[in-house]
Amino acid sequence: MAQFSPPDDVAPYAWSLVLLFGMVILSIVPLYEARFKAQFEMSDLSSLRAMFDRYLAWGKRASWSQQNSFESFSLHAPVAILAILVAMNGLPLPAFAVVVAFVHPILRAAYLVSYLVNISLLRSVCWVFASLCSGFLYGVCLSAIIST
Repeated sequence: MAQFSPPDDVAPYAWSLVLLFGMVILSIVPLYEARFKAQFEMSDLSSLRAMFDRYLAWGKRASWSQQNSFESFSLHAPVAILAILVAMNGLPLPAFAVVVAFVHPILRAAYLVSYLVNISLLRSVCWVFASLCSGFLYGVCLSAIIST
């Protein structure tokens, strides 16, 4: 039986997806630290959002950044999967597509840190450029599909 071996062009986009998922998981760590600093009790499990008012300022930012991590993942994951499918079908993507695929999770890591330490300008810059990375990937993937 022949074994399927995906082309090497697929790996960067798969790693981009894995790294971004790792950022979603990593964003949970400061949130749970904020919960424990806010005197988390087992009774809070029935209404986790109600304890938001007990968070310190950085804890509230940790909660918001964690929620935003899910939003970012839901926008970038489909394009990473699309890039994988495009590459598996042998359609060419520009080399810069690999760069932006890796830059997106890096920018999300910087976004998380800048959100936690309250550097709003850096946070906004990271958000904009990470969004542009996803937008660029959507554009080149769709262009590759349409040009066939």
